[in-house]
This record gives sequence, C-alpha cells and structure tokens, in this order.
Amino acid sequence: MSDQPLEARCDHCKQTRPLFLYEADHDFHLTGITCEWCARDKQPLLCTRCWSAEKQREENAPGNPDDNAAADFFVRAVQNNARILARRKADKATCDAIAAATEESPR
Repeated sequence: MSDQPLEARCDHCKQTRPLFLYEADHDFHLTGITCEWCARDKQPLLCTRCWSAEKQREENAPGNPDDNAAADFFVRAVQNNARILARRKADKATCDAIAAATEESPR
C-alpha cells in the first residue's frame, strides 16, 4: 500500500493533483435547511488549492435570508431550553433544600 495521496483530475481546475473529497463543514443538515453544498448530487474531488477556494466561498456565502432566520431561531430555541432547564434544576434544588431543612427542624 502506498503512502502517497490519490492523484487524479481535479473536478474544478482539471489538473492532475492529489485530491480530496469536498464536504461542507456545517450542521445545516441537522436543521432541515438545504444549502448549495448539501443539495449537490455528488461532492467534487478537489485539489488543495481548489478545496481551499471552495471552503472560503462556503464560509463567505451569505446564505438564504429565510434559512438564516430559521437557523437563528433553532439556535435561540436550544439556548432558551438550556436556560429553562438550568432554572428548573436550580428551583428543584432550592425546594429540596427547603424540604430537607423543614424535615430536620425540631417540631
């Protein structure tokens, strides 16, 4: 087995170079939002230079305003749920401490 990376024709610049499968680096697929990169039938094989350019383009893409609003909504919902759960836990601990103190107090 060779330690050399696979060399083939880059899907973007068409030069023969070591290639990498480009996969978008985000979690939109978890929220049901379909983006340009996830909607592709086949992810391209790209050389390092083209892979970096594609990555930069993905990071700088403004995205669909409706999708961005939906993603923001999901993020805020998760953050709000975490705060609500933390508050419930704190309230339960307070109530448990009051109940324990009440049971321990002399009658």
